[in-house]
Amino acid sequence: MDAIQVLLNRVSVGKLKDPAPSEAQRNTMFRAALRAADHGCLKPWRFLTIEGEAMDQLGSLFLKAAQTLDPDLSEAQSSKYLNMPKRAPLIVVAIARNIDHPKVPPLEQEMATAAAVQNMITAAFAQGVGAYWRTGPLAENPIVKEGLGLSTEETLVGFIYLGTPAITPKTAPTSDIENFFKPWQGSYCQG
Repeated sequence: MDAIQVLLNRVSVGKLKDPAPSEAQRNTMFRAALRAADHGCLKPWRFLTIEGEAMDQLGSLFLKAAQTLDPDLSEAQSSKYLNMPKRAPLIVVAIARNIDHPKVPPLEQEMATAAAVQNMITAAFAQGVGAYWRTGPLAENPIVKEGLGLSTEETLVGFIYLGTPAITPKTAPTSDIENFFKPWQGSYCQG
């Protein structure tokens, strides 16, 4: 599939199974991530890879974070948090480092990190690797951030689940370009 076809057809795959991406596939995805748009060439990102036994540790961290919000979690809810990481054989945690810079604010660095994630999941799709990007309350939870070793200046941009598609990927939906792109009419008024 050529680059334009990959960009036009990439979809997330929510059901993943073993095997995890190969070393060659990972290298391609990770190199693609590092080519994201990056004002000031700061490389304002870092990534953690989680697999194998580390999945159990991440599940325990998720449970600990959830229990601080609701100490009375049921056994079923507790089991859900423990097993969340096992939805894929590999998780990549994307972290924006938020480097102090006079011309590149933290928001722009977080957007650059998001662009790196987009490159990574697009490169995954191009290689037949299933991928989906999760955020939500656990990505914002201070216990999760601390447990993953984030500093107070860093932002957890998301958890990228990677593996072999367990289902046939959906067909990419099409959107009417006209609904999102409009010519500007030059109605700016100076006063």
